Amino acid sequence: MSRKTQRNRTSPERPGPQADKAGQASRSSRRGIVIGAVVAVLLAIVAGTLLFKNDRSQSSPGAATANHDPLASVHSPTFGDAAARVHIVEFIDPACETCAQFFPFVKQLMAENPNRIRLSIRHVAFHDGSDYVVKLLEASRKQDKYLPTLEALLASQAFWAPHHTVQPDLVLQAIAGVGLNIEQLMVDMNSPEVAQRMEQDRNDAVALKVTATPEYFVNGRPMPSFGQQQLQTLVSEALQSAY
Repeated sequence: MSRKTQRNRTSPERPGPQADKAGQASRSSRRGIVIGAVVAVLLAIVAGTLLFKNDRSQSSPGAATANHDPLASVHSPTFGDAAARVHIVEFIDPACETCAQFFPFVKQLMAENPNRIRLSIRHVAFHDGSDYVVKLLEASRKQDKYLPTLEALLASQAFWAPHHTVQPDLVLQAIAGVGLNIEQLMVDMNSPEVAQRMEQDRNDAVALKVTATPEYFVNGRPMPSFGQQQLQTLVSEALQSAY
């Protein structure tokens, strides 16, 4: 939804005088058993140590993958200087009215702080039919036209998503002026790569408890409450800390 709509033991017998040979054999046997037991214990200790080290190496921060960090968004479209020290991660539903209203504001924050802010976009489809538009946006990346496609869609959102319900035919009309190869776009929309990206965004949104859009994280910090002033304050604090 948009912001607007919203873990029996016996003791061994002592040998008698007539059982010397048997006793010696017994003692020899016991020594063998004791030595074998000691070896077994040592092997168990070594094995346990190796297992512990292996578990530590697999769970250490350096061994973490992108999937262990929902905000990593290494597969997501990103804008701004790659070396920027302030990173905004936005979860967006293209059919969300508030998302369309906030996007120019985020661009303004970036323009006012050149080379200091970068933006990564994650997709979540809360509205009816939004999956179709997310597929289209992801597919537009193959033609290097993601940003103009997104901006065209947000600017004409009221046309192709009346009452927050996506009309696919109208979506294609809305992006007619972007210069996309529509036939190729239709093929790329159904590619495994697009499906994988969408699934990763959905899983990360669940992990981060994103239940409405737009949702922002600034250098990993979520907004304490929703609003433009809250987002601006969060960005300003991040800029002051980073620069």
